[in-house]
Amino acid sequence: MKSIREIKNLKGKKVLVRVDFNVPVGDDGVVDGKEDWRIKAVLPTIQYLLKKEAKIILMAHLGRPEGKVVEEMKLGPVQDRLSELLELSVTRAPDCVGDMVKEIVDEMQAGEIVLLENLRFYKEEEKDDEEFARKLASSADIYVNDAFSVSHRAHASVSAITKFLPSYAGFLLEKEVKILSEAINNPQKPATIIIGGAKAETKLPIIKFVMDKYNHILVGGVVANVILKAKGIDTGQSLIGDIDPEEAKKIDLDNKKLYIPFDVIVCNSKIKRVELTPVGKIGDERILDIGPDTEELFSKIIVDSKMIIWNGPMGKFENEKFASGTRKIAEAMVKSKGYKIIGGGDTIAALSQFGYLDKVDYVCTGGGAMLEFLAGEKMPGIEALK
Repeated sequence: MKSIREIKNLKGKKVLVRVDFNVPVGDDGVVDGKEDWRIKAVLPTIQYLLKKEAKIILMAHLGRPEGKVVEEMKLGPVQDRLSELLELSVTRAPDCVGDMVKEIVDEMQAGEIVLLENLRFYKEEEKDDEEFARKLASSADIYVNDAFSVSHRAHASVSAITKFLPSYAGFLLEKEVKILSEAINNPQKPATIIIGGAKAETKLPIIKFVMDKYNHILVGGVVANVILKAKGIDTGQSLIGDIDPEEAKKIDLDNKKLYIPFDVIVCNSKIKRVELTPVGKIGDERILDIGPDTEELFSKIIVDSKMIIWNGPMGKFENEKFASGTRKIAEAMVKSKGYKIIGGGDTIAALSQFGYLDKVDYVCTGGGAMLEFLAGEKMPGIEALK
Protein backbone atom coordinates (compact mmCIF):
# COMPACT_ATOMS: atom_id res chain seq x y z
CA MET A 1 0.00 0.00 0.00
CA LYS A 2 1.07 3.56 -0.63
CA SER A 3 1.34 5.44 2.63
CA ILE A 4 0.29 8.98 3.49
CA ARG A 5 3.91 9.40 4.57
CA GLU A 6 4.93 9.27 0.89
CA ILE A 7 3.14 12.54 0.03
CA LYS A 8 5.88 15.17 -0.11
CA ASN A 9 3.81 18.34 0.08
CA LEU A 10 0.41 18.51 1.76
CA LYS A 11 0.29 22.23 2.48
CA GLY A 12 -2.94 23.67 1.14
CA LYS A 13 -3.92 20.37 -0.49
CA LYS A 14 -7.52 19.23 -0.21
CA VAL A 15 -7.28 15.76 1.31
CA LEU A 16 -10.39 13.58 1.27
CA VAL A 17 -10.19 11.02 4.10
CA ARG A 18 -12.48 7.99 4.44
CA VAL A 19 -12.92 7.33 8.16
CA ASP A 20 -15.17 5.09 10.20
CA PHE A 21 -17.29 7.15 12.56
CA ASN A 22 -20.03 4.53 12.82
CA VAL A 23 -20.39 4.88 16.59
CA PRO A 24 -23.37 4.52 18.94
CA VAL A 25 -25.32 7.73 19.50
CA GLY A 26 -27.37 7.95 22.70
CA ASP A 27 -31.03 8.92 22.94
CA ASP A 28 -29.78 12.34 24.01
CA GLY A 29 -28.04 12.76 20.64
CA VAL A 30 -24.56 12.53 22.18
CA VAL A 31 -21.66 10.17 21.44
CA ASP A 32 -20.68 8.74 24.82
CA GLY A 33 -17.03 9.03 25.82
CA LYS A 34 -16.93 5.24 26.31
CA GLU A 35 -18.19 4.62 22.77
CA ASP A 36 -15.95 6.98 20.80
CA TRP A 37 -12.95 4.68 20.32
CA ARG A 38 -13.41 4.57 16.55
CA ILE A 39 -13.19 8.36 16.41
CA LYS A 40 -10.12 8.38 18.64
CA ALA A 41 -8.45 5.72 16.48
CA VAL A 42 -8.26 8.03 13.45
CA LEU A 43 -7.00 11.11 15.33
CA PRO A 44 -3.31 10.47 14.51
CA THR A 45 -4.02 10.79 10.78
CA ILE A 46 -6.11 13.92 11.25
CA GLN A 47 -3.50 15.51 13.50
CA TYR A 48 -0.75 14.69 11.00
CA LEU A 49 -2.71 16.41 8.22
CA LEU A 50 -3.33 19.40 10.48
CA LYS A 51 0.39 19.66 11.17
CA LYS A 52 1.09 19.52 7.44
CA GLU A 53 -1.44 22.36 6.89
CA ALA A 54 -3.73 20.37 4.63
CA LYS A 55 -7.40 21.09 4.06
CA ILE A 56 -9.08 18.05 5.58
CA ILE A 57 -12.35 16.68 4.20
CA LEU A 58 -13.69 13.74 6.20
CA MET A 59 -16.30 11.32 4.88
CA ALA A 60 -18.04 8.63 6.88
CA HIS A 61 -21.26 6.70 7.36
CA LEU A 62 -23.52 6.11 10.35
CA GLY A 63 -25.95 3.22 10.62
CA ARG A 64 -27.87 1.68 7.74
CA PRO A 65 -30.12 4.35 6.23
CA GLU A 66 -30.37 2.33 2.99
CA GLY A 67 -30.07 5.24 0.60
CA LYS A 68 -32.51 7.55 2.41
CA VAL A 69 -31.98 10.62 4.56
CA VAL A 70 -32.67 9.58 8.16
CA GLU A 71 -32.59 12.42 10.68
CA GLU A 72 -31.27 10.26 13.54
CA MET A 73 -28.36 9.12 11.36
CA LYS A 74 -27.01 12.57 10.53
CA LEU A 75 -23.46 13.17 11.70
CA GLY A 76 -24.06 16.11 14.05
CA PRO A 77 -23.23 14.13 17.23
CA VAL A 78 -20.05 12.84 15.57
CA GLN A 79 -19.09 16.38 14.57
CA ASP A 80 -19.55 17.53 18.17
CA ARG A 81 -17.47 14.70 19.65
CA LEU A 82 -14.70 15.12 17.09
CA SER A 83 -14.52 18.84 17.85
CA GLU A 84 -14.20 18.07 21.56
CA LEU A 85 -11.43 15.52 21.01
CA LEU A 86 -9.46 17.80 18.67
CA GLU A 87 -10.25 20.93 20.68
CA LEU A 88 -11.00 22.85 17.51
CA SER A 89 -13.97 23.63 15.31
CA VAL A 90 -15.15 21.09 12.74
CA THR A 91 -17.55 22.23 10.02
CA ARG A 92 -20.27 19.81 8.89
CA ALA A 93 -21.46 19.99 5.31
CA PRO A 94 -25.22 19.51 4.69
CA ASP A 95 -24.47 16.81 2.11
CA CYS A 96 -21.56 14.72 0.84
CA VAL A 97 -21.80 15.71 -2.83
CA GLY A 98 -23.16 18.65 -4.81
CA ASP A 99 -22.67 22.38 -5.30
CA MET A 100 -23.05 23.30 -1.61
CA VAL A 101 -20.26 20.90 -0.67
CA LYS A 102 -18.05 22.33 -3.40
CA GLU A 103 -18.65 25.88 -2.16
CA ILE A 104 -17.76 24.95 1.42
CA VAL A 105 -14.61 23.14 0.35
CA ASP A 106 -13.52 25.96 -1.97
CA GLU A 107 -13.68 28.38 0.97
CA MET A 108 -11.56 26.20 3.25
CA GLN A 109 -8.29 27.46 4.65
CA ALA A 110 -5.24 25.29 5.37
CA GLY A 111 -5.68 23.46 8.68
CA GLU A 112 -9.49 23.47 8.58
CA ILE A 113 -11.71 20.38 8.77
CA VAL A 114 -15.00 19.70 7.01
CA LEU A 115 -17.08 16.60 7.80
CA LEU A 116 -19.33 15.50 4.93
CA GLU A 117 -22.80 14.21 5.71
CA ASN A 118 -23.61 10.48 5.90
CA LEU A 119 -22.41 8.72 2.74
CA ARG A 120 -25.06 6.03 3.00
CA PHE A 121 -27.85 8.54 2.48
CA TYR A 122 -27.04 7.68 -1.14
CA LYS A 123 -27.68 4.12 -2.31
CA GLU A 124 -24.87 4.59 -4.82
CA GLU A 125 -22.32 4.41 -1.99
CA GLU A 126 -22.86 0.74 -1.24
CA LYS A 127 -23.19 -0.08 -4.95
CA ASP A 128 -19.60 1.13 -5.58
CA ASP A 129 -21.07 3.50 -8.17
CA GLU A 130 -18.30 5.18 -10.18
CA GLU A 131 -20.27 8.33 -10.96
CA PHE A 132 -20.98 8.83 -7.26
CA ALA A 133 -17.30 8.22 -6.52
CA ARG A 134 -16.34 10.79 -9.15
CA LYS A 135 -18.60 13.35 -7.47
CA LEU A 136 -17.03 12.63 -4.08
CA ALA A 137 -13.57 13.05 -5.58
CA SER A 138 -14.34 16.21 -7.54
CA SER A 139 -13.53 18.64 -4.71
CA ALA A 140 -10.29 17.02 -3.56
CA ASP A 141 -6.65 16.66 -4.63
CA ILE A 142 -5.76 13.50 -2.69
CA TYR A 143 -7.65 10.52 -1.25
CA VAL A 144 -6.70 8.76 2.00
CA ASN A 145 -8.32 5.57 3.27
CA ASP A 146 -8.10 5.33 7.05
CA ALA A 147 -11.08 3.04 7.55
CA PHE A 148 -9.91 -0.56 7.82
CA SER A 149 -13.32 -1.53 9.16
CA VAL A 150 -15.04 -0.86 5.81
CA SER A 151 -12.16 -1.87 3.55
CA HIS A 152 -13.65 -5.32 3.02
CA ARG A 153 -16.52 -3.62 1.18
CA ALA A 154 -16.44 -2.59 -2.46
CA HIS A 155 -18.12 0.76 -1.80
CA ALA A 156 -17.76 3.99 -3.74
CA SER A 157 -15.86 5.82 -0.98
CA VAL A 158 -13.53 2.88 -0.48
CA SER A 159 -12.91 1.29 -3.85
CA ALA A 160 -14.21 3.20 -6.90
CA ILE A 161 -12.92 6.55 -5.63
CA THR A 162 -9.30 5.45 -6.07
CA LYS A 163 -9.82 5.67 -9.84
CA PHE A 164 -10.19 9.45 -9.64
CA LEU A 165 -7.56 10.62 -7.13
CA PRO A 166 -3.99 9.77 -6.06
CA SER A 167 -4.73 7.36 -3.22
CA TYR A 168 -2.93 6.48 0.00
CA ALA A 169 -3.35 4.63 3.30
CA GLY A 170 -3.72 6.53 6.56
CA PHE A 171 -1.94 5.64 9.79
CA LEU A 172 -4.79 3.57 11.23
CA LEU A 173 -5.22 1.45 8.10
CA GLU A 174 -1.47 0.88 7.96
CA LYS A 175 -1.39 -0.10 11.63
CA GLU A 176 -4.28 -2.56 11.43
CA VAL A 177 -2.90 -4.28 8.33
CA LYS A 178 0.57 -4.54 9.85
CA ILE A 179 -0.62 -5.93 13.21
CA LEU A 180 -3.01 -8.49 11.69
CA SER A 181 -0.49 -9.53 9.02
CA GLU A 182 2.13 -10.20 11.69
CA ALA A 183 -0.42 -12.02 13.84
CA ILE A 184 -1.36 -14.37 11.01
CA ASN A 185 1.91 -14.82 9.16
CA ASN A 186 4.40 -14.71 12.02
CA PRO A 187 2.62 -15.33 15.33
CA GLN A 188 4.59 -15.83 18.51
CA LYS A 189 4.16 -19.43 19.61
CA PRO A 190 2.27 -20.91 21.27
CA ALA A 191 -0.45 -18.98 19.44
CA THR A 192 -4.17 -19.20 20.19
CA ILE A 193 -7.17 -17.91 18.28
CA ILE A 194 -10.60 -17.77 19.95
CA ILE A 195 -13.64 -17.83 17.68
CA GLY A 196 -17.15 -17.40 19.05
CA GLY A 197 -20.35 -15.47 18.57
CA ALA A 198 -22.68 -15.90 15.62
CA LYS A 199 -22.21 -15.61 11.82
CA ALA A 200 -20.56 -19.01 11.49
CA GLU A 201 -20.45 -18.58 7.71
CA THR A 202 -17.82 -15.84 8.12
CA LYS A 203 -15.86 -17.60 10.88
CA LEU A 204 -15.50 -21.16 9.63
CA PRO A 205 -13.14 -19.98 6.83
CA ILE A 206 -10.85 -18.47 9.49
CA ILE A 207 -10.62 -21.78 11.33
CA LYS A 208 -9.65 -23.51 8.09
CA PHE A 209 -7.12 -20.80 7.14
CA VAL A 210 -5.29 -20.70 10.49
CA MET A 211 -5.28 -24.44 11.18
CA ASP A 212 -1.64 -24.81 10.14
CA LYS A 213 -0.58 -21.41 11.55
CA TYR A 214 -1.86 -21.51 15.13
CA ASN A 215 -1.31 -24.00 17.94
CA HIS A 216 -4.79 -23.76 19.43
CA ILE A 217 -8.21 -22.86 18.01
CA LEU A 218 -10.82 -22.42 20.74
CA VAL A 219 -14.43 -22.30 19.58
CA GLY A 220 -17.62 -21.25 21.36
CA GLY A 221 -20.96 -19.61 20.64
CA VAL A 222 -23.03 -20.40 17.55
CA VAL A 223 -19.85 -21.38 15.68
CA ALA A 224 -19.32 -24.22 18.15
CA ASN A 225 -22.95 -25.29 17.76
CA VAL A 226 -22.44 -25.65 14.01
CA ILE A 227 -19.29 -27.74 14.47
CA LEU A 228 -20.96 -29.94 17.09
CA LYS A 229 -23.89 -30.56 14.76
CA ALA A 230 -21.52 -31.31 11.85
CA LYS A 231 -19.85 -33.94 14.06
CA GLY A 232 -23.24 -35.56 14.67
CA ILE A 233 -23.47 -34.37 18.27
CA ASP A 234 -26.88 -33.38 19.64
CA THR A 235 -27.32 -29.60 19.95
CA GLY A 236 -31.03 -29.64 20.83
CA GLN A 237 -32.72 -26.33 20.08
CA SER A 238 -29.42 -24.41 19.91
CA LEU A 239 -28.99 -21.70 17.30
CA ILE A 240 -26.85 -22.46 14.26
CA GLY A 241 -27.80 -19.50 12.09
CA ASP A 242 -28.43 -19.79 8.35
CA ILE A 243 -25.45 -22.00 7.58
CA ASP A 244 -25.62 -25.65 6.57
CA PRO A 245 -23.59 -27.64 9.14
CA GLU A 246 -22.16 -29.59 6.20
CA GLU A 247 -20.02 -26.51 5.51
CA ALA A 248 -18.11 -27.23 8.71
CA LYS A 249 -17.01 -30.59 7.30
CA LYS A 250 -14.66 -28.71 4.96
CA ILE A 251 -12.54 -28.23 8.09
CA ASP A 252 -10.50 -31.02 9.66
CA LEU A 253 -12.89 -31.41 12.59
CA ASP A 254 -10.72 -34.10 14.20
CA ASN A 255 -7.59 -31.94 14.25
CA LYS A 256 -6.10 -31.86 17.74
CA LYS A 257 -5.60 -28.09 17.47
CA LEU A 258 -9.38 -27.58 17.36
CA TYR A 259 -11.09 -27.32 20.76
CA ILE A 260 -14.89 -27.31 21.10
CA PRO A 261 -16.97 -27.25 24.31
CA PHE A 262 -17.46 -30.55 26.14
CA ASP A 263 -19.75 -29.16 28.82
CA VAL A 264 -22.26 -26.35 28.35
CA ILE A 265 -24.84 -24.20 30.10
CA VAL A 266 -28.30 -24.78 28.63
CA CYS A 267 -31.72 -23.23 29.12
CA ASN A 268 -35.21 -24.49 28.47
CA SER A 269 -36.92 -21.47 26.93
CA LYS A 270 -40.38 -22.57 28.08
CA ILE A 271 -39.71 -22.98 31.79
CA LYS A 272 -36.60 -20.76 32.00
CA ARG A 273 -34.56 -23.49 33.70
CA VAL A 274 -30.78 -23.06 33.50
CA GLU A 275 -28.64 -26.20 33.80
CA LEU A 276 -25.10 -27.50 33.32
CA THR A 277 -24.91 -30.54 31.04
CA PRO A 278 -22.33 -32.56 29.10
CA VAL A 279 -22.27 -31.93 25.35
CA GLY A 280 -24.39 -34.49 23.52
CA LYS A 281 -27.24 -34.55 26.04
CA ILE A 282 -29.02 -31.34 25.14
CA GLY A 283 -32.51 -32.63 24.37
CA ASP A 284 -35.01 -29.80 24.05
CA GLU A 285 -32.65 -27.28 25.61
CA ARG A 286 -30.61 -24.50 24.01
CA ILE A 287 -26.85 -24.02 24.52
CA LEU A 288 -26.19 -20.49 25.77
CA ASP A 289 -22.67 -20.70 27.25
CA ILE A 290 -19.69 -22.98 27.71
CA GLY A 291 -19.48 -24.96 30.94
CA PRO A 292 -16.93 -24.71 33.81
CA ASP A 293 -14.72 -27.60 32.64
CA THR A 294 -14.46 -26.08 29.17
CA GLU A 295 -13.76 -22.70 30.78
CA GLU A 296 -10.91 -24.22 32.77
CA LEU A 297 -9.28 -25.87 29.74
CA PHE A 298 -9.68 -22.81 27.50
CA SER A 299 -8.34 -20.53 30.24
CA LYS A 300 -5.21 -22.63 30.80
CA ILE A 301 -4.42 -22.60 27.06
CA ILE A 302 -4.91 -18.83 26.88
CA VAL A 303 -2.78 -18.03 29.93
CA ASP A 304 0.10 -20.06 28.47
CA SER A 305 -0.13 -18.44 25.00
CA LYS A 306 2.22 -15.79 23.63
CA MET A 307 -0.20 -14.60 20.92
CA ILE A 308 -3.98 -14.44 21.33
CA ILE A 309 -6.62 -13.28 18.87
CA TRP A 310 -10.25 -13.18 19.97
CA ASN A 311 -13.39 -12.53 17.92
CA GLY A 312 -16.78 -13.55 19.29
CA PRO A 313 -18.14 -14.27 22.81
CA MET A 314 -18.61 -17.76 24.24
CA GLY A 315 -22.29 -17.29 24.95
CA LYS A 316 -25.15 -14.89 25.60
CA PHE A 317 -22.96 -12.72 27.84
CA GLU A 318 -25.51 -9.88 28.02
CA ASN A 319 -27.48 -12.08 30.44
CA GLU A 320 -25.53 -12.67 33.67
CA LYS A 321 -26.76 -16.29 33.77
CA PHE A 322 -24.77 -16.96 30.59
CA ALA A 323 -21.85 -14.56 31.00
CA SER A 324 -19.44 -16.81 32.88
CA GLY A 325 -17.72 -18.38 29.86
CA THR A 326 -16.99 -15.07 28.15
CA ARG A 327 -15.88 -13.51 31.45
CA LYS A 328 -13.48 -16.39 32.19
CA ILE A 329 -11.96 -16.07 28.73
CA ALA A 330 -11.50 -12.33 29.33
CA GLU A 331 -9.89 -12.97 32.73
CA ALA A 332 -7.51 -15.51 31.21
CA MET A 333 -6.48 -13.01 28.54
CA VAL A 334 -5.71 -10.44 31.22
CA LYS A 335 -3.55 -12.97 33.09
CA SER A 336 -1.65 -13.98 29.97
CA LYS A 337 1.59 -12.18 29.18
CA GLY A 338 1.04 -12.82 25.47
CA TYR A 339 0.16 -10.20 22.86
CA LYS A 340 -3.61 -9.78 22.81
CA ILE A 341 -5.78 -8.69 19.85
CA ILE A 342 -9.56 -8.49 19.93
CA GLY A 343 -12.17 -7.50 17.36
CA GLY A 344 -15.90 -7.57 16.73
CA GLY A 345 -18.59 -5.46 18.32
CA ASP A 346 -19.81 -8.12 20.77
CA THR A 347 -16.30 -8.99 21.93
CA ILE A 348 -15.47 -5.34 22.52
CA ALA A 349 -18.80 -4.83 24.31
CA ALA A 350 -18.10 -7.84 26.54
CA LEU A 351 -14.64 -6.68 27.57
CA SER A 352 -15.99 -3.20 28.17
CA GLN A 353 -18.77 -4.68 30.32
CA PHE A 354 -16.23 -6.63 32.38
CA GLY A 355 -13.85 -3.67 32.65
CA TYR A 356 -11.02 -5.30 30.70
CA LEU A 357 -11.00 -3.38 27.41
CA ASP A 358 -7.89 -1.43 28.39
CA LYS A 359 -6.07 -4.64 29.28
CA VAL A 360 -5.64 -5.87 25.70
CA ASP A 361 -2.81 -4.79 23.41
CA TYR A 362 -4.89 -3.99 20.33
CA VAL A 363 -8.58 -3.42 19.64
CA CYS A 364 -9.30 -3.87 15.94
CA THR A 365 -11.80 -1.29 14.66
CA GLY A 366 -13.52 -3.66 12.24
CA GLY A 367 -15.15 -6.96 13.15
CA GLY A 368 -16.22 -8.04 9.67
CA ALA A 369 -13.04 -6.69 8.08
CA MET A 370 -10.94 -8.46 10.68
CA LEU A 371 -12.70 -11.76 9.94
CA GLU A 372 -12.10 -11.51 6.20
CA PHE A 373 -8.47 -10.51 6.72
CA LEU A 374 -7.88 -13.42 9.11
CA ALA A 375 -9.45 -15.77 6.57
CA GLY A 376 -6.94 -14.67 3.94
CA GLU A 377 -9.52 -12.87 1.79
CA LYS A 378 -8.51 -9.99 -0.47
CA MET A 379 -10.12 -6.73 0.63
CA PRO A 380 -11.23 -4.19 -2.03
CA GLY A 381 -10.17 -1.13 -0.04
CA ILE A 382 -6.66 -2.48 0.49
CA GLU A 383 -6.25 -3.92 -3.01
CA ALA A 384 -7.19 -0.52 -4.48
CA LEU A 385 -4.19 1.08 -2.76
CA LYS A 386 -1.63 -1.35 -4.16
